[in-house]
Parts: sequence; C-alpha cells; structure tokens
Amino acid sequence: MEPKKLIVTASPHLVDNSSTRGLMLHVVIALCPALIASALLFGIRALVVVAVSVAACVGFEALWCVLRKQPLSTGDLSAVVTGIILAFNLPATIPLWTILVGAFIAIVIVKQLFGGLGMNFANPALVGRIALFLGFSARMTAYGYPARTTVDAFASATPLAAGVPGLQALPSLLLGTHGGMLGETCAAALILGGVYLIATRTISAAIPVTYLATVAVMSLLCGQDVVLQLFSGGLLLGAFFMATDYVTSPFTLKGKIVFGIGLGLITSVIRFYSNMSEGVSFALLLMNLLVPYINDLTRQKPLGAPKKTRGKGGAAK
Repeated sequence: MEPKKLIVTASPHLVDNSSTRGLMLHVVIALCPALIASALLFGIRALVVVAVSVAACVGFEALWCVLRKQPLSTGDLSAVVTGIILAFNLPATIPLWTILVGAFIAIVIVKQLFGGLGMNFANPALVGRIALFLGFSARMTAYGYPARTTVDAFASATPLAAGVPGLQALPSLLLGTHGGMLGETCAAALILGGVYLIATRTISAAIPVTYLATVAVMSLLCGQDVVLQLFSGGLLLGAFFMATDYVTSPFTLKGKIVFGIGLGLITSVIRFYSNMSEGVSFALLLMNLLVPYINDLTRQKPLGAPKKTRGKGGAAK
C-alpha cells in the first residue's frame, strides 16, 4: 500500500472503552436541561413535539433496517439524538405532521441513503431543519411564546431579529422567557449541557470555543451587540450540539479550529449582511460540506516522511 493512502493520527489511538451508544447517551443527558426548560417555558406542547420527533426518527430508522434486512441500529441512540435536536430546532406551534417530514428527510435521505451512521455528509437534524424552513417557512417562523403557545400563535420577532440591547435582554436570554425555537431560547440550559459534554470528554472544546469567540470578535468589529449575538438565536445549540457532531466535523485539532472559525465567519456574515437574522443552520451546512477538504489539508504528516525539496527551477520534487 502506498504511504500516501495511509491516514496517520497521533497516538494513543485507543484511549478508553467508549461506544457509540455511550457517547450518544451523554449527549441525551446534556440535552435534558434544555428539554426541561422548554417544557417549563412552552408547556406540554414542547414535550409532545419532542416525543413525536424522537418516535418518528427511531421509527424511520427501524423501518429502513427492516426493509433493507439489516441489523436493527436503533440501539445506538443516534436516532434518538437526531430526534431531540430536530425538535429543538422547531417552534412549539409546529403542526405534528410537519415533524414527520423533517424526520424522514433527516433519517432516510440524509443518513440512511448515504450509508447510515458515519457516512452522512451533513448533520441529519440540521438538514431536516433547513428543509422544513425552506418548505414551511410560515409555520417555522410562528414562534411560540411562554404561556402563549396555542396552535394559532402569531409570528413575532425573536430578540435577535428585534435587535433588543443584549445587556437589557440578558436575563430573558439566559432564562429563555422569550419567543423562539424549543431548544434555543434558554441559554443557561444549553451552556450547562455544553459544559457537561466537555467535562465528560464527549466533545472537544475546540469547536464551540472557536465558533463563539469568532462570532464575538466579528460582532465587535462590525459594531454589533456581542451579548445579543452570543446568547440569542441558535448559536449555542449549534455550537455545542450540532457543530461537534463526530461524523461531520474535522478530526484534527487544527481542523477543528479552522472549522470553528469558518462557522463564526459565515454565521456573522449572514446575520449582519443578509435578510436573515439567523445564520447558524446555513453556516453549519456549508462547513459540513468542506469537512473532507479540511481533514485532508490539516492531516498529520507521517513521522519520517520525505520532505518536498525544490530544484534549481523552484519546482517541488
């Protein structure tokens, strides 16, 4: 085998007995604070949306395995995580049948058609969310508000869209007492979950820290409210739970930093200079597509590999 075809990474290669199920269980635990917060803020409807989303994702994955005569893969909990994250990207007022569309796109089209877990080109929940946003924009922007989450709730601006001063809105942003998607309103719950993932070494801090720091720097340079940009919208949910997806994020530290910076730059450009007040989802999708190239460019070189030399004409040999 040619040396160039070998993928070299730093040792040690096996550090513990982690399994896919164990890692996904940690993610589910980390999502629980935001789940509890959404139930307290938006009522029983929030739990119904999450339950339908999880059941649909698990059901579609089980059905795919049965039809394809493959071993049942629902036990790894990846479909459960996809269902929760997809629900967190939806408003409490979303019609339940719409969730089935998003779950089908996430599990069947994005995940299974590309080979199953580990083969998807982008985060399944992310693509499901974008597809619903593009296909059902009116329903996706009918944000529910605490104590006002009936199915006929009217659309209204979130703090990010309204441009409320960050320090003035900080208590509301931390506690989630404002309109928005189920899992993105309570910043304190998302931060708690993110800290748990980092503390248990389920994820590396490189991507979320770089992502958030880039958005903060860009906000300062562009004259935007740093507090508002960091604690509102889907930034925290995306940084801790979507950008850190193992399959669709780089595997080297250098690659993770490049990935985080790219996410921050694209998110900021979309937020500051487009007609959309939110840019996390599209930034994640664009950077997911670039991950193979980031991995290739930041891959560790084999120890002792011959270095390129230049001839008299300046061309590399």
